[in-house]
Amino acid sequence: MDKLTKEKIFFTIFRLLAFTSLLIVFTLIFYILSKGLKVISLNFIIDYPRNSFTEGGIFPAIVGSLYLVGLAIIFAVPIGVLGGIYLSEYTKENTLTEAIRLAIDTLSGIPSIIFGLFGLAVFCKILNLKVSLIAGSLTLSILILPTIFSATIESLKLVPKDFRDASYALGATKWQTTWEIVVKTALPNIITGVLLSIGRAIGETAPILFTGATFYTRGLPESIFEPVMALPYTIYGLLAEGTFPQKQVPIAFGASIVLIVLVFIITLPGIIIRNKFRSKKKW
Repeated sequence: MDKLTKEKIFFTIFRLLAFTSLLIVFTLIFYILSKGLKVISLNFIIDYPRNSFTEGGIFPAIVGSLYLVGLAIIFAVPIGVLGGIYLSEYTKENTLTEAIRLAIDTLSGIPSIIFGLFGLAVFCKILNLKVSLIAGSLTLSILILPTIFSATIESLKLVPKDFRDASYALGATKWQTTWEIVVKTALPNIITGVLLSIGRAIGETAPILFTGATFYTRGLPESIFEPVMALPYTIYGLLAEGTFPQKQVPIAFGASIVLIVLVFIITLPGIIIRNKFRSKKKW
C-alpha cells in the first residue's frame, strides 16, 4: 500500500470519527429538546415550583445554581491560578513539586461523589456549616481546584523560554517577567481551564447532594447558611424520586434545556475574551 492510499484511509477514518462525535452530540440535544420544549415558557423560568413540583417553574433552582457556581469560582480561581503560577514559576523541580503535581493529577480523576463525602465530613460536620450554600460552594471549589491548577501550570509551560530570557536581558525583574510576559501570554489557555471548570461545576450533582442542595424550597435562601435548590439536583430528584412522573419528567427535561443554555451563557463571555487575546498573538 503506497503512502497516498494510507493517507486517504486515515483521513477517512478521522472524518468518520468526527462525524460520529457530532452525530452523538446533536442526537443528545435533539432528544432533550423533543422531551423538554413543551414545558419551556417565561413562567417556567421565573416562577416557583408548586403542588409538589408538578406545576410552576424552576426559578429557585436557576438562582441556586448561579449562587453555588459563583461562590465556588470566587473560592477556587484565586487559589488555583496563583498556586499554579507559584508552582510553575517560583519553585524548582524536586521531589516535593513532583509529589504535589501527582496529587493534583490524582485529584482530577477522583469521582465527584468522593468530593461530596469529603464536603459532608469537613464542611458540614467538622466546621458545622450544615447543609448550606456555603458548604456546597466550598465543596464545588475543591472539586474544580485541580482542573484550574493543572490548566494554569500547563498553560505557563507552553510559553517559550525565549520570552523569559528576552525579558531578563532587557533588565526586567522576576516579578515583571512573570506577570507582564508569562502570565499575559498564557492567559487565553488559563481562561480555557477556568471555563472548563465552570462547566463541570454547574453540571455536577454528587458534590452538592449532601452538602448544599435541597430538592424543594418555597423561596430563595436569605443567607449563605441555608440550603439552595440547584438545577442538576432538581433534574435528578424529579427523575429519581418524583411521585408524579407524567408531569415531572417533562419538567426535568425542561430544566435540562435551561441548564445547557445557562452553561452556554456563562461560558460565552469567557470564550470571547479568550479569542480576543489569541487574536493578538504574533507568534
